[in-house]
Amino acid sequence: MSSRHSRRSHGHSSGRSSQRTTQNTAQLIESLNTHRVNTLTELCRIERVAATASDEDQLAFQGPMTSAWTYYVTSNNLLSELRGLTRNYPFSSDALDDAKWRVSNDPESNRSWNYAWLVLIKMRDDQMVAAYAASEAAKPEMWGGRVPEAEEAQQLAECFAWEWNEALEQMLRHWDTPPTTTGY
Repeated sequence: MSSRHSRRSHGHSSGRSSQRTTQNTAQLIESLNTHRVNTLTELCRIERVAATASDEDQLAFQGPMTSAWTYYVTSNNLLSELRGLTRNYPFSSDALDDAKWRVSNDPESNRSWNYAWLVLIKMRDDQMVAAYAASEAAKPEMWGGRVPEAEEAQQLAECFAWEWNEALEQMLRHWDTPPTTTGY
């Protein structure tokens, strides 16, 4: 009985599988278009599904995936997730805004559809964390309104930089390979 059942299943599985794949692709694209998916982990999961899809489905994913990554960054979801990882020293919105500006003015930014990855890589590769950590640590509001001593500001900057770099690296670990058209 089990062998007969298994033969029956195999006879129809390719048609059902194709139909399920098409339905699954449509559902994933709909979730991207409606922004129901708005975390780095979930967007990366869908990006991996898209990467292994048929050529036709990959083409269907292109626009919605690019738009979803852009929405993720511009709607402050990226900042929220970075701040969730940097609870002791909240990630600088100025650093993120500068990275977004740098990406938009970088001719190499067309190497990826993934705006979040481009922004994170830009912060890492341009070594922006150290500069913004120093700036943040020197602000009088960090010191109850007084101007900090240079040594105090340096020590706080190192704390900011350590936590922010850890958060960047943790987020970048979501990609085994860079989401680029060129492979780098």
